[in-house]
Amino acid sequence: MPATAQSRRARLVRRAVLTGTGVAILALPVVGATTASAATTSTTAASTTLAGYPNTLDGWIRESLAIMAQKGIPGTYNGIYRNVIRESSGNQYAINNWDSNAAAGTPSKGLLQVIDPTFNAYHVAGTAFDPYDPVANITAACNYAAAVYGSIDNVYGAY
Repeated sequence: MPATAQSRRARLVRRAVLTGTGVAILALPVVGATTASAATTSTTAASTTLAGYPNTLDGWIRESLAIMAQKGIPGTYNGIYRNVIRESSGNQYAINNWDSNAAAGTPSKGLLQVIDPTFNAYHVAGTAFDPYDPVANITAACNYAAAVYGSIDNVYGAY
């Protein structure tokens, strides 16, 4: 691993541990996730979402699953979690500024790296209309994955 990647990983682990989130493992970059960069490094101050879920990756996934169940969108916690970690390492502000989508002016954004046209087409009513909103991003991406692949559970690579 290059020294810069090791240094970044060490900073992320230190930051997660120092903030007391207990999710230091989420800060570790994984294969394919190191190419996204943060649009901002600020974190949300609230400890719960408006719906009462923890304002953490776990809470965002659980809130998304509740919305998905109401809307008939298939997917499981494990399928969402696996794809979030691969796509963004759990960084809700991740943005990909280097691939063909970015070169065309539509970078992938958020936890599940959704481009704006896909987010707009598959946005789920009742969620924020913001691709960086974690619940909106997960729910829209799962809605898209359901339409194209049958479920987010069937996605094992870039989609």
